[in-house]
Amino acid sequence: MAKQDLITLESDDRIGAAADRLSMDRREFLQFCAAMATTLGLPQGADAAVAEAVANKERPSVIWLHFQECTGCTESMLRAEHPTLEKLILDVISLDYHETLFAAAGHQVEEARLAAMKRHKGKYLLVVEGAIPTRDGGVYCKIGGKTAIELLKECAADAAAVIAIGSCASWGGMPSTIPSIPGATESPTGSSGVAQVLGKPVVTIPGCPPNPYNFLSTVVHFLTFGKLPAVDEKGRPKFAYSRLIHENCERRAHFDAGRFAMEFGDDGHRKGYCLYKLGCKGPETYANCSVIMFGDAGAGTWPVACGHPCIGCTEEGVGFAKPIHAMAKMKNIEPSVFLPRIVEEKGIGATLGSAAVLAAVAGAAAGAGAMVAKNLGLSHQAAELERAKQEGKQADETTGA
Repeated sequence: MAKQDLITLESDDRIGAAADRLSMDRREFLQFCAAMATTLGLPQGADAAVAEAVANKERPSVIWLHFQECTGCTESMLRAEHPTLEKLILDVISLDYHETLFAAAGHQVEEARLAAMKRHKGKYLLVVEGAIPTRDGGVYCKIGGKTAIELLKECAADAAAVIAIGSCASWGGMPSTIPSIPGATESPTGSSGVAQVLGKPVVTIPGCPPNPYNFLSTVVHFLTFGKLPAVDEKGRPKFAYSRLIHENCERRAHFDAGRFAMEFGDDGHRKGYCLYKLGCKGPETYANCSVIMFGDAGAGTWPVACGHPCIGCTEEGVGFAKPIHAMAKMKNIEPSVFLPRIVEEKGIGATLGSAAVLAAVAGAAAGAGAMVAKNLGLSHQAAELERAKQEGKQADETTGA
C-alpha cells in the first residue's frame, strides 16, 4: 500500500469505525486487511479494497450446516486469532445459523434458519461441514426431522454461494472410507461430498481440519469482490491449494540431499531429516500448511515440523485412502539418483574394493536408479551392509580376473 493511501485510510472515519468494531486500532486493522490480501495472493494495493469492503459493506449472512463430522472444522475456527471467532461472527460476517454455537435449540434454531434464508434470499453464504450420507435415502443423518440431503438442497437453493469446509464436506473425507471387509465398495452410510449431492461445483476448503484462515480469506474475497476466489478442478481456492506441501516444506533441503528419517526416534528423525520414507504425503498433497501453519503459535506448528508425516488430509484419494505410513507417489519431483550416503568414510585410504568400484563407475551409473530404488526401503545399517557386500563381490571378481 502506498504511503499516501495508508494516510488517507487511517484518517477515514469508516475505517476507524470498522477498527473499533474489531477491537483494533486503525493500523492493526489495516495490517489485518493487508494480511488477508497477501494470503489471497492479491496484487499490491488490494489491501485498500479489502479494508473498504470490510468497513463499508453489509456483513454477509452465513448459514452453517453440520452433518457427518467431528466438529473439528468449527473447533479450528474457534482457535483463530486474527480475528478471533467472536469478532469474525459478530463483526465480519453475520452467523445466522450454526448448531454448535447457537444458545438456542430445537424449534427456535430451525425458525432462525428459515428467517435468515427468507430475509437474505439469494445473498447468504451457505457453509457445509461434514459429509452427507446418501445410502438408504439418507436416513443416517437427520436434523429437525429432515435428512441431510433434504436440508442441504433446501438451503442451497437460494444461497449466493456454497462453501464446503473440511475434507468430509469436500469429498466425503473419513466417513467415506471403505471398510476392509470382503465385497465392500463404499462406506456403510454412502457418505458423499456436497458437490456430489448437489450435482454442481462448489468451493471446497479441504483439510482435517482445514486452516481457519483459508476459510476466512475466502469469505473476505467474497466480501471484497462480490464473488468467490478462483478455484482448481476440485473446487479448491488456488491461493491455498495450488502448490504441493513438499515444495515449501522446511525439511525439503534434507530430501534434496538424500537425508531421510528411517524410523521414528532414530538419529535422522531426531535431527529433523525428511519424513518421506516414513510415509509423508507432502509430495502428492496440495495445501499451504507448510507456509501458514496452524494455531498462531509460531514456527513448527504443523504436523511435519512436529515430527509426523503429512497424511494428505486435503487430498482426495490420499487422505483416509492410503495407509498413513505408505510412501507417497511423487507428483512432479523425483529424488536424485546420485544421493550421497548419510555417513561417509573419513581418514582411510583406497581399498581394492573401492578401486574396483572406481573402475566400474561408468557401468554403475546405468544401474544407479535401480540401486537407489532398492535402498529406499532399507534402514541406514542395512544400506551400508548391502553396499559393503557389493564392494566385496566386485573386489573378488577383479582379483579372480
